Amino acid sequence: MSIEKFTPNWMTEEHQMVHDSALKMFKSWEPKDEQWRKNGMIDRAAWEEAGENGFLCASIPEQYGGGGGDFGHEAALLYAQAEANQSGFGGMVHSGIVAPYILSHGTEAQKQEWLPKMATGEYVAAIAMTEPGTGSDLQNIKTYAVKDGDDYIINGSKTFITNGQHANLILLACKTDREKGAQGVSLIVVETDKVEGFERGRNLDKIGLTSQDTSELFFSNVRVPQKNLLGTVEGMGFIQMMQELPRERLIIALTGVGAMKLAINLTLEYVKGREAFGKPIWKFQNTRFKMAECYADYLAASTMCDAAVDAMLEGKLTVPQASLIKYWVTQKQCDVIDECVQLFGGYGYMTEYPIARLYADARVQKIYGGTNEIMKELASRFM
Repeated sequence: MSIEKFTPNWMTEEHQMVHDSALKMFKSWEPKDEQWRKNGMIDRAAWEEAGENGFLCASIPEQYGGGGGDFGHEAALLYAQAEANQSGFGGMVHSGIVAPYILSHGTEAQKQEWLPKMATGEYVAAIAMTEPGTGSDLQNIKTYAVKDGDDYIINGSKTFITNGQHANLILLACKTDREKGAQGVSLIVVETDKVEGFERGRNLDKIGLTSQDTSELFFSNVRVPQKNLLGTVEGMGFIQMMQELPRERLIIALTGVGAMKLAINLTLEYVKGREAFGKPIWKFQNTRFKMAECYADYLAASTMCDAAVDAMLEGKLTVPQASLIKYWVTQKQCDVIDECVQLFGGYGYMTEYPIARLYADARVQKIYGGTNEIMKELASRFM
């Protein structure tokens, strides 16, 4: 069996078709998954396949090479990826985060230049905010850019950057005025194939998301044209990030919902087939009660997220709402998957079982996109 949820308002027949088609593609990657996890990243060919199938930049207008859809198409893709347990694919950073930054804040020339290449997979995109010494404190980043003629010269470093090994285009948060705090932050696009002084560091060894490349990045006198400033005005980077972060936090929550669904379905299959003391584990009342509790958490989380998708589509999702949804759903994701691992017993601790990988992948959900402590702090400021 597969657990069901309430049909969301935003899920049209077209969205459902996108979900189902993407789910087939993501599941077709399963034979490659073990090697990808050993390699620490998926193959570049997977990005190209996603582009060929129209699963990159699905919500970007057709005039810029995108699919012409809306955030619901991104949500459908997120659910499909999570339900297929393909956590190594950084498509949502690329399509759901970086592309909307360019669409919302870039000049017409920037949109025409970069978005079509992202839609095909010719460019893989990353966003580089976090630094070794700053974490969630984006106002105090140290990476900086100074003007030199018609260029910027960039120096600094970033860490924990998703898609860092593959990225051809990096949306870089840096200081264009080091005397200011938030007002000195700008976003500059670095096309890595066109510059000198850019280096990729280690592909970081993580406890989860092992097939997703997550990197250190180094910038040593990297020269980029001033026209690569996102938009036309310096010092707008922090405002741009604050406007776009609710989308990122909803994306994280949607991923959590998809992971919960997969974990519950895997566990139901296991407990109905596994026997202990002469009968299936499902026959024990504790098992049924625990699974019912997990299902209830899934229903609550999915309903909350679907309401947030509706709000996003209407342009009404607020900072405190997105923050609290990200906090609550990712906490429930960890709680639910922990219960599922317990029901698997010792097998739940073996990485050959998908439930173990779901468990390891879930933990970072409470950290990136702003820690859950930061989420509660942000929301409390609006109360």
